[in-house]
Amino acid sequence: MNLQLPHFGRRQFLASLSAAVAGLTVAPTRLLASDKGEKRSSDERTSPRVETFTYKTVGNLEIKADVYRTDDNRPRPVLLWIHGGALIMGDRGGVDRKVKQAFLKSGYTIVSIDYRLAPETKLPAIIEDVRDAYTWLHDKGPTLFGVDTRRIAVAGGSAGGYLTLMTGFCVKPRPAALVSFWGYGDIAGDWYIKPSTFYRKQPLVAKEEAWQGVSGPPVTGRKRGDKGPGRFYLHCRQQGLWTTNVSGFEPRTQDSSLTPYCPVRNVTQDYPPTLLIHGTRDTDVPYEQSVEMDQVLTRVGVEHRLILVPNAGHGLPGGDPRQVADAYAAALSFADRHIKAV
Repeated sequence: MNLQLPHFGRRQFLASLSAAVAGLTVAPTRLLASDKGEKRSSDERTSPRVETFTYKTVGNLEIKADVYRTDDNRPRPVLLWIHGGALIMGDRGGVDRKVKQAFLKSGYTIVSIDYRLAPETKLPAIIEDVRDAYTWLHDKGPTLFGVDTRRIAVAGGSAGGYLTLMTGFCVKPRPAALVSFWGYGDIAGDWYIKPSTFYRKQPLVAKEEAWQGVSGPPVTGRKRGDKGPGRFYLHCRQQGLWTTNVSGFEPRTQDSSLTPYCPVRNVTQDYPPTLLIHGTRDTDVPYEQSVEMDQVLTRVGVEHRLILVPNAGHGLPGGDPRQVADAYAAALSFADRHIKAV
């Protein structure tokens, strides 16, 4: 397929990427804030609220999750949300607004997790965090915030979509459904390990400048608009070094070491039902990444669906509003159908 890539500026790039972009120690922190902007479901007596929990501690670093729920005794299904940001940026506060509104209104509890970020933390430890968060949710969720962990759907955008696809084979018990928004299943492909023609249209970022913004102790959150990590990501894409710097492996000589971190190489008949949503003019993650996952899921015989939004970019800007709305509606419908089947 011949993908036409439009140009957009650095500020737009950072905003789009940030937006889309076990021995567990549990230390709950009581209510942080009321989520007054959300509409209540017809059977809810109070507005959804958010609590913050520490699901894991590494050294002195607490790794946290925000839980959006309704204060009642009804065991609710769960949407585990994994934020995007190229595994370099973002935090648990970056729940897609449309997803948040729709799933809360439909009666879900939403659990949005932090995880340690690259390059200070390499990919194997990031996946370990995701696995530990899922285990914590499954083991502690019913007691801490009253959810039915037989009914867990996982979703995320961009890098969060990638991590969503990783949960299809790296966590147990398997989720009831996966929804990958503009995600990817192959971190060893040319799109990530070779210099990006699109990103090289912008002024080149020197190595020294790039690493200045990400040198330090492990972190779990970088706020929207933080230029340091954004410049690091731009440098990685311009030089074809994202996979190397994030995973800790050299893809040209250690390709087999990347197999455990490539969902497209790990699809079996036990893989969860999966919905893939992608814009056909995505300048950050080529939509062929979702097409490739679609092809593998088809070949193996896993129930799934691929939704391509014509002319939409990363995060679906530029797409027809009706088609974008339909894609989000399909995400809820797909999760509902498989949650109810449990």
